[in-house]
Amino acid sequence: MTGPLEGLRVLDIGTRIAAPFCAGLLGEQGAEVIKIEQPGRGDFMREIGPFVPTDEGDLSLFWAVEGRGRQSVTLDLRRPEGQDLFRRLAATSDVVCENFRRGTLERWNIAPGDLDDRLVIVRISAFGQDGPYADRPGLDRLGIGYGGLLHLTGEPDRPPVRPGVTSSDYLTGVFAAQAATAALYRRDAKGTGRGAVIDACLYASVLRILEWTIAAYDRLGVVREREGNRLATSAPLDNYPTADGRYVCLVAGSDANFACLCRAMGRSDLTEDPKFLTLSDRADHADEINGIVAAWTTKMTAAEVERLAVEHDVPVATAYTAADIATDPHMAARGDLMSVVDPVAGAVLQQGPAVRYVGEERSVPTGAPRLGEHTREVLGELLGIGDAELDRLAADRII
Repeated sequence: MTGPLEGLRVLDIGTRIAAPFCAGLLGEQGAEVIKIEQPGRGDFMREIGPFVPTDEGDLSLFWAVEGRGRQSVTLDLRRPEGQDLFRRLAATSDVVCENFRRGTLERWNIAPGDLDDRLVIVRISAFGQDGPYADRPGLDRLGIGYGGLLHLTGEPDRPPVRPGVTSSDYLTGVFAAQAATAALYRRDAKGTGRGAVIDACLYASVLRILEWTIAAYDRLGVVREREGNRLATSAPLDNYPTADGRYVCLVAGSDANFACLCRAMGRSDLTEDPKFLTLSDRADHADEINGIVAAWTTKMTAAEVERLAVEHDVPVATAYTAADIATDPHMAARGDLMSVVDPVAGAVLQQGPAVRYVGEERSVPTGAPRLGEHTREVLGELLGIGDAELDRLAADRII
């Protein structure tokens, strides 16, 4: 892909989601991404469904999305010869992204101290590279739990509910990619010539988005609790049911938005009701006003509610399914979905890059590669290794 990071090379030696997603974001901004995978098995993401049958066997659609935009090189980092090849590859690169348990790179002799100090090395883990919990294993669920989000998600009278996607993995990948870009700017634009080691952990990324939660505990002694789909300080606001079994989110907490919603409902009288005059009044009578809105929405389809809300300038969104997203005219007009040509499954509709550069053409990521698809090409071109030596490395299962 083209973009402002074109000319930079990223080595993705991570697995699952967080570090590979960080590398993928840099790739979507133009960097060349080379994924290092274990010979024989490859990234664990290749084994996670759902799967689509192909002439080459079942293909993970999870891998088709998260493995895109990179080249695959197989290299056994557990063996000295594989480690030496990696160090040589790293000497040609700008960024390394990894998310192994602390100490893994050190055992493999490819830790930051073993590599060129020009490199920006992104180290992602559950609990960070230091502190009393640093050696604990951890995946996404621990990040949202320890980071404080899990406790806040769900209905007040029910157990916590995880968000619908692996949010701490993706969130940490975003923060790490931003930090890597900043480190590259310092190295190159400011001329220091030195890279950085970035310590990014799952729980800290979640912790950063907790809004006022910690400050309120510190100054007010308030322990924030689950509020479901509502907010204690704002109403009307909820995911309201509709006649066709859908849910529509209406956000009308401010006086102006509340007046717009009342006009949409044909209930301008509500703006004069003493119980609903101000935001705090409406919050104090949230059950009543939300009930009035719900009684209105349940008489119509989601499309009808959305149409009236848009006509009256009320912030609104239907809770979209994948089918809704795939057929939405706004997303189609903006190119939010892209047909990515997978080398195994063919064209697969996927979400495109989240941001764009105005006035610049958006390029489509390459499909997720077959395991080791680019091993010979990359090692030959970057390291000058000939066919005979590549044959030996393959026979010895180094690649």
